[in-house]
Amino acid sequence: MARRSPFLDQVRDAIRVRHYSIRTEQAYLTWIRRYILFHGKRHPGEMGAAQVRAFLTDLAVERHVAPATQNQALNALVFLYSKVLEQPLGEIGGIVRAKRRERLPVVLSRDEVSRLLANLSGAYWLIACLQYGSGLRLLESVRLRVKDVDFRHRAVFVRRGKGGKDRVVTLADELITPLQRHLEGRKNLFEQDLRAGHGKAFLPHALERKYPNASSEWGWQYVFPSSRVARDPRSAVVRRHHIDESAVQKAVRAAVRKAGIEKPASCHTLRHSFATHLLERGADIRTVQEQLGHADVRTTQIYTHVLERGGRGVISPLGGLLGNEGAPETA
Repeated sequence: MARRSPFLDQVRDAIRVRHYSIRTEQAYLTWIRRYILFHGKRHPGEMGAAQVRAFLTDLAVERHVAPATQNQALNALVFLYSKVLEQPLGEIGGIVRAKRRERLPVVLSRDEVSRLLANLSGAYWLIACLQYGSGLRLLESVRLRVKDVDFRHRAVFVRRGKGGKDRVVTLADELITPLQRHLEGRKNLFEQDLRAGHGKAFLPHALERKYPNASSEWGWQYVFPSSRVARDPRSAVVRRHHIDESAVQKAVRAAVRKAGIEKPASCHTLRHSFATHLLERGADIRTVQEQLGHADVRTTQIYTHVLERGGRGVISPLGGLLGNEGAPETA
């Protein structure tokens, strides 16, 4: 068993005392570890802005990482120096920035979405339907709590989505009965967990202090639970967490293959398809922006580019050239 680094334990403690998410903790520790290895295992306290600049530039020039990836590494190192070492870096100039490449999202046709969904079942089918029917991100889907599904108002409340923002999205009428049936079975599982002493759901620290009994209430349980209980890596409490997003990704990839879809489709493709199909049906772009939770409408406008570059956006000059004669026979 590999020995844990006392220094990284110090970083971990600094992250946890500020109640950062487990994903942020894992990402920051990974980048700090890579930074230390990049500089031959030198202690970060012996280094500074020049070494940070060299590391971030290498990520862009040699590793060809995406801009968001480089920014995440920068955030991790800024945290390290300001909050752990108490040696703020200040302005770091001269970093070669990763190049942003504009890529059009992969979008499925309505027929392709139908074929994909036909090859899913159970919780995987419900999650995929929420991504396509409500525009939820994968993590937003698996983290959904029972209390955040409002059947009466046909709404889903997304709590602490990307950027820590809340929003309300539509719930398709066709999902109401399947979701209600799913929750009936989910409640039976919850009651079994309560009897076994494993019925406390994970709550962010602030909520856990404010509502100490909430974790054992039905409304705070995950809509899509894991198939087994596990020990929380932070609190050591044995509980049932939400379904692992990697299992959903695997199921969707398998469904894409079975459906005979040649596009490189993934879970996020369903969200892209939701936005594009809404716009095709005449939805206002501001409405689509709100449903997706985009901070800037320019992010949403990428879907209008998908529409404009399709067959209805440009009339090919080839049609006028060939007329009604069509193409010659090919071998």
